Parts: sequence; C-alpha cells; structure tokens
Amino acid sequence: MKNITPFKIEVGETVLNDLQSRLQHTRWPDEPEGAEWNYGTNLNYLKELLTYWQNDYDWRKHESTLNGFPHFKVEIDGINIHFIHVKGKGKNPKPLLLTHGWPDSFYRFHKVIPLLSEPESLGDDSEQSFDLVIPSLPGFGFSDRVALNTDKVAALWAKLMTGILGYDQYYAAGGDIGAIVTKSLANQQPDRVIAIHLTDVGYPNGQEDWSTMSAAEQKFGQFIQHWWYTEGAYNMIQSTKPQTLGYGLNDSPAGLAAWIIEKFNSWSDTKGNIENSFTKDELITNIMIYWVSQSINTSIRTYLENARAAWSGQPSPSAEYVQTPAGVSLFPAEAPVPIEWAQRMVNVKRFNKMEKGGHFAALEVPDAWANELRSFFYSL
Repeated sequence: MKNITPFKIEVGETVLNDLQSRLQHTRWPDEPEGAEWNYGTNLNYLKELLTYWQNDYDWRKHESTLNGFPHFKVEIDGINIHFIHVKGKGKNPKPLLLTHGWPDSFYRFHKVIPLLSEPESLGDDSEQSFDLVIPSLPGFGFSDRVALNTDKVAALWAKLMTGILGYDQYYAAGGDIGAIVTKSLANQQPDRVIAIHLTDVGYPNGQEDWSTMSAAEQKFGQFIQHWWYTEGAYNMIQSTKPQTLGYGLNDSPAGLAAWIIEKFNSWSDTKGNIENSFTKDELITNIMIYWVSQSINTSIRTYLENARAAWSGQPSPSAEYVQTPAGVSLFPAEAPVPIEWAQRMVNVKRFNKMEKGGHFAALEVPDAWANELRSFFYSL
C-alpha cells in the first residue's frame, strides 16, 4: 500500500477556544411568530443546540472515539485524501467502498462500521463481513480543500481502491453525492465494481420525454419539480455563487450549524422532532468536522463544479445508465422514487421500500441500512 500514512484527528486548543468565543458572542436574528421550521432553521432549537454545544458538548470525547478507527491519508493526483480503512473479520470479507454526501461527512458511516466489518460480535453471520474503505470527499473534512466534480472524484476512488489498496474487484455504496460518485465509479470501472448499493438514483430534470414515462414516473417528476421550488434554494446558490455563502458559514458556527441542521431536519424521518433521528452530539460532531477543517466552502463549491460539468455538454459516466448490478433502498423521508425510474438509471437487482429513515440512513437507521447492504451484496 504505497504512499499511505497513518492519520490522527488532533484539533488544537486555540481552535476550540476560538469556537467557544464565537458561540458566546452569537448575534441572533429575529423569527416570525409560530415559524417552527417553515422559514428555515428554527430559532429556539438552534439556541438550544448552541447552548449545549458551548456548555455540555465534549469534542475531545468524540475526537477520541473517531480516532478509535484506523485513519489514513494518501496523495492521489496531487490531492491528499483522508480515509478510514477497517479490515473485516471472518474468512473472506468483501471490499466495500462507502461514499458520503453533503452536508454530512465520513461520520455518516461511523455506526455501521462494526455492523459491516465484525457482524459476529453482534451475533450475526460471521461470513458476511466487509473490508471497509470510507474516504472523505475532496473538499470535505480532512481531505484537501479542493472541490471536484463527481466524475473526477470517482476517478480518484478507482485509483484508491485498485492502484493503492490493491483490490482487484470491490463493491461500492453511497447516497446523495456519494450515490452519483458510486454510479460514475461503476461506469468507469465496470470490470472492477462487482455491484453497487444506492439510496437515491438521480432525479428528473424536465428534459425527459414524458410520453415514454409511466404514470408513476410522471407523478414523481411533478413531485421533484415542486420539491425544487420549495426546498432547492440551497442547491441554486451552491451551484452558482457558493463563495458568497462561504464567508458567513466559515466565520460563524451559528450560521454553519443553521445551514447544516436544516437539511438534517427536513431530509430525515424526524416525525416533527429532529432528535427522533439524531442526538445533539451527533449533529454537532458532524458540524465540528466541517468547522475544525474549515471545509464548508469547498464542500459547497462541489455543487458548482458539478453544474459546470453538466453545462459543458461533455459525456458524464455519472449520468449514463449503469449496467453493474444495483440494489436500491428507498427510505420514507427520501423522494418517492418509483421502481420504473430506478430501472431507467441503474440495473436494479433489488428494490426495497424501508419502514423508517431518510437521507442520512446509515446514521439515522444504521441497522436497517447495513442489513440492506449485506443482504444484497451477499445474495449475488
């Protein structure tokens, strides 16, 4: 394994002291009466979260927990990539690459690491385990602060898995940006990627020939159009003028938290209470990864890089149909993808509608998500 160096998360006290000062001096806006989450992040909840962040949250505890996993860095094409590499237990673990999205991080997968790498410790079949490779996307977390489009990321992942880690063949899974990277990777390395698992497959963009679409697909297209009008402002600014947004998010922990948790609330199966899906510690630890690495600006700039790639008109492996066998798990708080649409995008071999969970399923409902991967990949 060439050029790989061990990595440890070590945040300086000056960074934490500066954070405390910024939290203490937050200048709060007003909020319309009865706003709840309908205007964006709820003011009362954000005040509650930041009070906890300042007075009760223990970064050193979570830093130590994260450092319990084997972290590494490696330079690929001049970019330093951070990744976790956990060897699976059992006789013949399968290599599995997991790719996160936005606004989460590699932390999305921390709960599923033992579920997938050492299932015998949980009383499951010890023969169904995986070697896990969990990188931070370029521009996110502890990878270099460089924004790349998803096809370029997939090309880096191909080199990481085959050229650097030496896996001749492997499996891959992801959601959000991670799903697009996974699709691209399967098309870039069809002889290497055995199968993929996705929690979303892509969405109609209005350019489809509706006469070829089923009634369920047309209804889905209308749902997506409405969703973009009511929920898609973040995507528009991040795909056009991310730098303007970056100043506030990189400077204010309150602003950063508000921008991120609004998505965790609206994209998850919260039943009206975000803490039905995530604890305060989980929400803050994910935010902290962005804060201490100062990676929020490059993470949102990824959207502009993807938009520019799409506008270029050049063929994109991530946009092409994926022949590689695919499992699709549809969680109830995600967009209601009909199977016909999924079959347009990927070679669906398993399509399962889940009872609970949302966009960040590996973090929100780790047991259900891990079981989906194990059931699909070991059925092939």
